Amino acid sequence: MEINMPEGLRISPEIVKNHLVHFIRNELKKAGFNRLVLGVSGGLDSTVVAFLSAEAIGAVNVTGVILPYSESNRENINDAEQVIKKLKINRRFVDITPMIDAYFINHPTTDRNRRGNKIARERMSILYDISAELKALVIGTSNKSEILMGYGTLFGDLACALNPLGNLYKSQVRQLASYLEVPDKIIAKPPSADLWKGQTDEGELGLTYEKLDTFLYYLIEQDYTDRMLQKKGFSSDFIKTVKDKIARNAFKRSLPKIADVP
Repeated sequence: MEINMPEGLRISPEIVKNHLVHFIRNELKKAGFNRLVLGVSGGLDSTVVAFLSAEAIGAVNVTGVILPYSESNRENINDAEQVIKKLKINRRFVDITPMIDAYFINHPTTDRNRRGNKIARERMSILYDISAELKALVIGTSNKSEILMGYGTLFGDLACALNPLGNLYKSQVRQLASYLEVPDKIIAKPPSADLWKGQTDEGELGLTYEKLDTFLYYLIEQDYTDRMLQKKGFSSDFIKTVKDKIARNAFKRSLPKIADVP
């Protein structure tokens, strides 16, 4: 299926950038904080958030934390280092290998997703500890495509105090990244949470973000019916698969349900 990006997915990068910079400043002020902490992976989303954060509150008030595991891609670590150096934000480096391996020595598993979730939650645990040390807020990096598909770990990479990218699809984050002059290498690299060797977002999702974002735009923003989606070229199997994923992962997009007391 040939994909043509709908006009509605195209953003005005300057307007979006200014809006998100204001959002970050305003949310920090409301919470009574003036510092931010984020995990810098060398990927697109965390890089864009680092750029926005540095512009919003100044590089001196932003701390980027590199959190590799033994199987992490060395190229991603190098890219993360370059982002931190380019922006002149504060740097922390925490190798999470000892923590993860110590746990799985006593609780072995061959389930990659279980290990990946543990890695994601270990990283966020460390970010929150550093945020407590620095009296800072943790800023999130998940985009709308990931959030809708449930492609994130609850209390792991989905945890944060504020999230500037949560209403931008992945393809829109790429447009913003180009405007911010994020290095082309980072914009072009296959998206990955770097949870195990060779892992990629699109490989796990089983489809490209370009196709996914086009589908989500028509489904979510335009409220297309299945019949209208089929006319756009999406198969009934594809429609069912994506809609099932959205429904199945709805719990990740909500606060824990609190029981009513009679």
